[in-house]
Amino acid sequence: MFSLRFKDDPQLIAEYEKYHEAIWPEIRDSIISSGITGLEIYRVFNRLFMIMDTDDAIFSFKKKGTMDAANPKVQQWEDLMWKYQQALPGAKPGEKWVLMNKIFDL
Repeated sequence: MFSLRFKDDPQLIAEYEKYHEAIWPEIRDSIISSGITGLEIYRVFNRLFMIMDTDDAIFSFKKKGTMDAANPKVQQWEDLMWKYQQALPGAKPGEKWVLMNKIFDL
């Protein structure tokens, strides 16, 4: 599970959600071809949470990063999405989605 926050602007949040009603086909293809088998994004106020299911035989963060860096359409999407997003306090430079640590499981 990952987390990120929005810029605290209701209009920008609404625009972001509109983009995610129908993501670009190239973005969908990039997600699926990397080995991500399911992806959900949730919002509470200006905080986002993303849950990914992956095919561990195919997916790696390094591979996904390399694929994304070489894909101009993914870079265009990421640049556009950064209009709406801001890094979490404590995030590394350039880090958007921050991997959350599980602290409890029942």
